[in-house]
Amino acid sequence: MDEKDVTYMQAALEEANKALAKDEVPIGAVLVDRSSGEIVARAHNLTRHLCDPTAHAEIALIRSRAKEVGAQRIPDHDLYVTLEPCPMCASAISYARINRVIYGAVDPKSGGLSLESGPNLYSKAALHHKPETCSGILADECGEILSNFFKNKRHSKKLAEK
Repeated sequence: MDEKDVTYMQAALEEANKALAKDEVPIGAVLVDRSSGEIVARAHNLTRHLCDPTAHAEIALIRSRAKEVGAQRIPDHDLYVTLEPCPMCASAISYARINRVIYGAVDPKSGGLSLESGPNLYSKAALHHKPETCSGILADECGEILSNFFKNKRHSKKLAEK
């Protein structure tokens, strides 16, 4: 595990905490320019706030950076995200030609990249660009914020039902 990877994932966790504060599913992401090593975009889930099922952190990063550079493709960037990207985000990452995807926690239920989650989209011929992937960076911290969020949601629901 590279020290820079940990630093960037900590920045993604800061974004996840911003989502949590808005009662959104706490997923955060940052986009890093490979040539400078700078974080050039930050985002967190806003699906509930924006009433938009596509308002995932990864999609927001891609839209923001692509608009900023005036291009549909943004190679030479690494994307750090606290949870394994879903199939929608994994496809968008491929279409954007992002170089590398680094995620914290595996998503066995809805993930799109790992063998554990099923689709393993970057192994399919349908996606022409297959970013390098790396998982497990701060996996415990990334998984814990999500587990606690859903545990609290279930607890609140039980209290409301009483």
